[in-house]
Amino acid sequence: MIPIVTPAEMAAIDAASPEPVDVLIDRAGAALAWHARTMLGGTYGRRVVIVAGPGNNGADGRVAGARLARWGARVHFIDAADVPEVLPDADLVIDAAFGTGLSRPYTAPFTDAPVLAVDIVSGVSGDTGELLGSPRSAVATVTFQALKPGLVLGAGADLAGHVTVVDLGLDVSRARAHLVEASDVISWLPGRAIDSHKWKAACWIIAGSESMTGAAELTASAAARAGSGYVRLSVPGMRGVGPIETVEHPLPQKGWGGSLDGIERFGCLVIGPGLGRSPWAAACVREVVGACPIPMVIDGDGLNAVAGRLDALAGCSYPPVLTPHDGEFETLTGSRPGPDRIAAARSLALDSGAVVLLKGPTTVVADPGGAVLVSTSGDARLATAGSGDVLSGVIGAFVAQGLDPFRAAAAGAWVHGRAAEIAPRHGMVASDLLVTLPEVLGATHLG
Repeated sequence: MIPIVTPAEMAAIDAASPEPVDVLIDRAGAALAWHARTMLGGTYGRRVVIVAGPGNNGADGRVAGARLARWGARVHFIDAADVPEVLPDADLVIDAAFGTGLSRPYTAPFTDAPVLAVDIVSGVSGDTGELLGSPRSAVATVTFQALKPGLVLGAGADLAGHVTVVDLGLDVSRARAHLVEASDVISWLPGRAIDSHKWKAACWIIAGSESMTGAAELTASAAARAGSGYVRLSVPGMRGVGPIETVEHPLPQKGWGGSLDGIERFGCLVIGPGLGRSPWAAACVREVVGACPIPMVIDGDGLNAVAGRLDALAGCSYPPVLTPHDGEFETLTGSRPGPDRIAAARSLALDSGAVVLLKGPTTVVADPGGAVLVSTSGDARLATAGSGDVLSGVIGAFVAQGLDPFRAAAAGAWVHGRAAEIAPRHGMVASDLLVTLPEVLGATHLG
């Protein structure tokens, strides 16, 4: 996992370092110069423009520029306080104008040259990724010791280009947020023991309704594809719904909240996708979640059922996983997440005592203790009906296999996003994810 720290946290880490500031700046500048040299394909005769501000970012840029000049580059420094509207012609522009602590608008000068940003693109909030003025996108960004939220959230994630994290020898062991990588997912997901059987990863799904049977089918199929050996599917008031691999367990349309006999045999319960918003469905969901003895994923209409009644989750034996998109987050909390999505997910996790997976271009997973895992896999192809049902099924399967809910949610988000990345680029629908999931879960694709 790659640590993610806020600008304020990074400032405290810098201040606690036993190394003098000038030593850290020299290390940062050296790393920046080597990265620039790689991008240029050499240095002799290359033209490099460095826009340098008054802070440490500017100092990093000046150290890098001095090295590049010694290596034969023609370096032109421009003070960020007196930057022209158009930069001189160059083979590379190093954006060292302002770093993650910028609090006022900044308008970046025009250039046709590729841009290498120092720590973060100037004109982007380090805390949220929001635009502060009119920044110019970078081909690459070199950041130091840890990612900053503005590199993975909002517009900042798109403007940063390829991000490289350089180790300066600082202690970031107390970071409370981390970016999930493929290697993490590989290490978390358990293999099947030689004596394994279907009940060792059993998942019960209560989902679907007359007008939304597809939600039940997608959730159940995803759970089976993601490793649940036994998937029980209940669609209240209906029969004959679901893929052939699932075991149907009929429930009445109303009053089923107290009739989940044998639930203790299952490793996870997924409840809510496509259940509908009828008063009786909501009442049953609340009855179930208020006394559920096993780990649980609550999605879709299940979230609507507990909105305004998060105290109902206090009876859960394990922290449930809540999977809201922005609209469902507003239903649960009364307001949209806002630009600081890490803080928003943390707040709901603390208030609810649940693991919160906040969906979006960047998925943020928070546990009640404040730890956060972030996944940036996936793309706009996931903005299609039913993809959230697939995600719930994947998380349910991971929990059923023994992952703790926090890591299961983060691993599910990463695998779900990766499945979209290898799906058809055009015309992808949610059921396509069921085809690519096994590929992602194969060792070759994860590694």
